[in-house]
Amino acid sequence: MEYKAELKYLRVSPQKARLVVDLIRGKRVFEALNILKFTNKKSSIPIYKLLKSAIANATFSGRVDADNLVVSKVNVDMSLSIKRLMPKAMGRGATIKKRMSNIKIVLAEL
Repeated sequence: MEYKAELKYLRVSPQKARLVVDLIRGKRVFEALNILKFTNKKSSIPIYKLLKSAIANATFSGRVDADNLVVSKVNVDMSLSIKRLMPKAMGRGATIKKRMSNIKIVLAEL
């Protein structure tokens, strides 16, 4: 059985979020929580909360023990981009894209 949780519009670029997500893919749930707790990246805190939410979704029915869960799939997709103008020389402007990401975690039983 698979258990899912999704986080939308996280204000971190997908490239930076993938660095953190690659650390926990394929690991047991409590090992992944420890890795996220001690990772010094901005996106590790929201991903930690998302993983706890996925664990809560799995254990809500009471049929699954949290010790038997594994992070089977983690996707980080690009979401919206906020566009801003940065003033440049001679009255010109350069666009800056502030990227967002959508993260989806799927847990599976051992």
